[in-house]
Amino acid sequence: MHMLNTRARVVMTFTFFSMFFGAGNLIFPPFVGAQAGSATVPAAIGFIVSAVGLPILGVMAVTFAGGFDKLATRVSPRFALFLGLAIILTIGPCFAIPRTATTSFEMMVAPFTPDGSIWLARLVYSFVFFALAFVFAQHPEKLSKVLGRFMGPLLLVLIAALFVACLVHGIGTPAKPMGDYAVNQLARGFLDGYQTMDLLAALYFGIVISANIRAQQVDDEAQVQRETAFAGLGTGVLLVLIYGALAYVGVVSGAIAAIDPATDTGATVLTNLTSSVFGAGGTVFLGLVFVIACLNVCTGLICTCATYFHTKFPTVAGRKVSYRAWQVLFTVFSFVVSNAGLSAIIKVSVPVLSALYPMAIVLVLLALTHHVFGARFPRVYFWTVLLVGIVAVLGCIESLVQVFGGSLPWLAAVLGLLPMQSYQLGWLVPAALGLAIGVIDSLVRGAADGRVHGRV
Repeated sequence: MHMLNTRARVVMTFTFFSMFFGAGNLIFPPFVGAQAGSATVPAAIGFIVSAVGLPILGVMAVTFAGGFDKLATRVSPRFALFLGLAIILTIGPCFAIPRTATTSFEMMVAPFTPDGSIWLARLVYSFVFFALAFVFAQHPEKLSKVLGRFMGPLLLVLIAALFVACLVHGIGTPAKPMGDYAVNQLARGFLDGYQTMDLLAALYFGIVISANIRAQQVDDEAQVQRETAFAGLGTGVLLVLIYGALAYVGVVSGAIAAIDPATDTGATVLTNLTSSVFGAGGTVFLGLVFVIACLNVCTGLICTCATYFHTKFPTVAGRKVSYRAWQVLFTVFSFVVSNAGLSAIIKVSVPVLSALYPMAIVLVLLALTHHVFGARFPRVYFWTVLLVGIVAVLGCIESLVQVFGGSLPWLAAVLGLLPMQSYQLGWLVPAALGLAIGVIDSLVRGAADGRVHGRV
């Protein structure tokens, strides 16, 4: 039985890591540290559980199931299509692609732009950014070959430099917890870990990682799963160390310059630190790194989304839609969304992610316990995801209405009856209920099928 040697495992681990870690992952941990201040440890623990633990488990689940479509079809084929579309749109044109432009703008251009001209500068920057991304997306393999070899190491060097600079500078007096982190820092960190979107991406990454391992002449399925676990563990260790370092960077930055949690972002936290410690030159360097990294990620996401839609929907309303047409659509749509600004995109994405993540979490957990529940009681997939989905979607609607200045007090009151809803974990009880109903439904159907076969 062939297995990977140590060097091959290290290479696979860094490949795995580079798939997860992008510029977006660089801005959220510092924002957690800046807001949590003296309570950063529990906040960082919560963040790491959802931003590291869940994605690694997601990769395992997809690997064991043989792919995302096979896993999601255990609920129903329609659900597999729905969740697949929702994930692609979320990690694509609705949030992640526009965020690449807004993040790099906040890091590179905003610090040097007068407040009154921010909207115009963002408009011009995003137009140029997406024009370049569209051009590069025509030949993504060339961009990846040039940038992929040094962007990951460069980001790691940058993080190490920031961390060392913060150690030398010292924290002083950490700021008091503020904003969403004024209370319940552990739960808030867990929820903010959703912002990396890595669990959603992991549902597609799992099959890619296992395919890469098979390409190394590992043909035994059990060994493929073990090698995936090794790569996942190594990636998890790297991410934990990096997120811990970045959270500390956020604490130091928050002690240097206070932020407004309602309007500032992780980009603000980093620029405050670099301008204070390294001066304008450090801010420019950091901005350039972000621009290149975000352009690379944006190019890959445009290609991924266009490929998915061209495969699933080669014709729309009886007319063929080319791969290039999907690219144009996603590029233009992302350009429009990006001009809402980074803070607005993050605010709207939070309710959407809070709807998708609970469904993804229970799907992953059911896949990992498939031999205990799903294989013996197949209806647990349908009922658990259904009840969790109902609660999660209703919570999303209520939160989105609040984001846009409205309120639905009756819906908030109904959701408030759920245990742990104040922590936005009200879906846990419906998940347990769905599991119980699924077991009973499976037993009843099994007994009915047995009676039918017995008569036949």
